[in-house]
Amino acid sequence: MSQRVYNLFQRSIEAKMQVGEELAPLIEASADRLVQALLEEKKILVCGNGPSSALAQIFTCNLVDRFEKERPGLPAIWLGGNLATYTSIVADAHYHDVYAKPLRALGQAGDILLVLSSSGNTPNLLHAIHTAHDRGLSVIALTGRDGGEIGRMLQPGDIELRAAVNSRSRIHEIHLLVLYCLSDLIDHKLFGIE
Repeated sequence: MSQRVYNLFQRSIEAKMQVGEELAPLIEASADRLVQALLEEKKILVCGNGPSSALAQIFTCNLVDRFEKERPGLPAIWLGGNLATYTSIVADAHYHDVYAKPLRALGQAGDILLVLSSSGNTPNLLHAIHTAHDRGLSVIALTGRDGGEIGRMLQPGDIELRAAVNSRSRIHEIHLLVLYCLSDLIDHKLFGIE
């Protein structure tokens, strides 16, 4: 059994190394975009479904509270964080609006929507991206496999960070590492944290 566990570690490392070289400059560009928005007193709104929502929550915590070291909190909102609002939207409207409605209420031109999706095909996230574009937000999308519909609907100026592997668990692992890289770069660029 321990050989199976070791093999899982090895597959995780191999998947990260497979995409790391391609993603590194895109991660840096994304961090620059996020830092610029924060310097302009804009917000970062974050969403995903299932495990991607949990990753969105982790990233939001890294910004609002801290990452590795204490520093001032940064304006980030996890759009899946309010259960009462979430259930209200899905009870009276359509599930496609679960992120689009809060975006219409909270998103302003210059803010950034960060979307996480392992498939890139979830209708509520596609609707959120469409709403973000209508409201003047730029989009940073963490996707997997071939990027799905999300990869095809992004506009010039948006950034896609695609974990181009076929394993759902490897995609989530890569997304978590990307979010940690973004958190580290934001802290370094804004506060000089090493």
